[in-house]
Amino acid sequence: MPGMPNGKAAGEPCIQLLEDYRCAIFGDPSRPKVCTDFTAEIYACGNNRAEAINILALMESNTTPIHTSALKRKYQ
Repeated sequence: MPGMPNGKAAGEPCIQLLEDYRCAIFGDPSRPKVCTDFTAEIYACGNNRAEAINILALMESNTTPIHTSALKRKYQ
């Protein structure tokens, strides 16, 4: 990700996100493939911004890595 050499963590806004929620590098060849390949779908974006934020927060929560040490304690 241009401007984010270590990637974008869950819950962290993209550095390329403008104040009006547009992408600063939309159409730029440096825009990552994951962004250019993304197609807004109802399952990810809902019907409006509020729904999209809720859906994305849930996706991030469900895919945030957990520490394996916590798993060891839980299942010992």
